[in-house]
Amino acid sequence: MALNSLHDRFGREITYLRLSVTDRCDLRCTYCMAEDMTFLPKRDVLSLEELEQLASAFIDRGVKKIRISGGEPLVRRDIMTFMGRLGKRLENGDLEELVLTTNATQLHRYARELRSVGVKRINVSLDTLNDQTFEKLTRRNALSKVLTGLDAAQEAGLSVKINTVALKGVNENEIPSMIKWAHGRGMDLTLIEVMPLGEVEEDRVDQYLPLTAVRDALEEQWTLTPLDLRTGGPARYLRIEETGGVLGVITPLTNNFCAGCNRVRVTCTGQIYMCLGQSDCVDLRSALRGENSQQALNDALDRAMIAKPERHDFDISERNAAPSVSRHMSMTGG
Repeated sequence: MALNSLHDRFGREITYLRLSVTDRCDLRCTYCMAEDMTFLPKRDVLSLEELEQLASAFIDRGVKKIRISGGEPLVRRDIMTFMGRLGKRLENGDLEELVLTTNATQLHRYARELRSVGVKRINVSLDTLNDQTFEKLTRRNALSKVLTGLDAAQEAGLSVKINTVALKGVNENEIPSMIKWAHGRGMDLTLIEVMPLGEVEEDRVDQYLPLTAVRDALEEQWTLTPLDLRTGGPARYLRIEETGGVLGVITPLTNNFCAGCNRVRVTCTGQIYMCLGQSDCVDLRSALRGENSQQALNDALDRAMIAKPERHDFDISERNAAPSVSRHMSMTGG
């Protein structure tokens, strides 16, 4: 019997899954995690077989796009075995797109294999091209590895989009040069406002740079033309006429993007978060590890759809306030 597709109580169809395969990362970005992070014990993390069963359950309920994330997904042992199995679902038409978000430190090892299993498009998180700023932001001296990974990705035929978090007093003066660099290499770039997720050492009021101000500054030197382009995520897109490239903007704080939300996130522990900006979740791991796992999993997905909220609750208006959501971005997945 065919299963019903996933719809929330506001009539939105869920066709996009962001699936985290690990909470671990080889960088320690200051807005994402603490320096001395305590990572999850292995028993709490879904096995690759469980992740495959989970992904299949979503595909069977109408999900057409899956983005693999982390932490850093390419540090997960045997990750390409899992990617290859999802690639088979691309081949038979069950899945329309398999994409990846990465920090690119491991891309030199995996770029060709990713392309061979059906990945055509990746997002690379990169906030600066300055060695000193990169080391300050990520607490690691790894910019050269990232740039080598980008070379490998493009040589393998992967389409690359750069994701850059706009950070006040850190990289705001570098944003125009990063856009020119990305567009000059045939890569689009998306700017993201810092999100109040998890306790970190710095106050996010100090980090927060509204993209309305960034756009105003960019319009003083370039012609920005709005585009009617959608890729399944929250970004809104502009063409920069002088560079010929596309600029995306993700503005969870200055411009709520929830009305057309078609996605959910699942952590590497099997918790489904129906909204990045809220704490409610449904436990899919217990369904996977219990009796009648397939039926239990579908029942849990139905409960998740009922609980999906209309919008997020992000707020960054008060200094020293607790984060809107206590979990770190590395736990939820990008």
